[in-house]
Amino acid sequence: MVVSMIQMVFEMPDISSIKDKRRIVRSVKDKLHRRFRLSVAEVDLLDSLSFAHIGGALVSNSRTFGESVLRKAFSMIENEVPVRIQDMSIHSEEF
Repeated sequence: MVVSMIQMVFEMPDISSIKDKRRIVRSVKDKLHRRFRLSVAEVDLLDSLSFAHIGGALVSNSRTFGESVLRKAFSMIENEVPVRIQDMSIHSEEF
């Protein structure tokens, strides 16, 4: 069993309220879950107004497959979500 994980820190520079931030983060989480079947959560920077830290995971039988899905998920966020990616990492663990 292989667990592939992605972590992203992104900036939302035009956000003026925590409510707006939560709306964008919820939208990102929903898109990742619907399109790629990832388990997703906001894992840090919960009180920050302009930054969010999202983590996602996928269980599969192949490191190559899991990491390719996560790269596609990252590309989707880059192209479709109005945020600036500050940091991103993909990692897989085999159990």
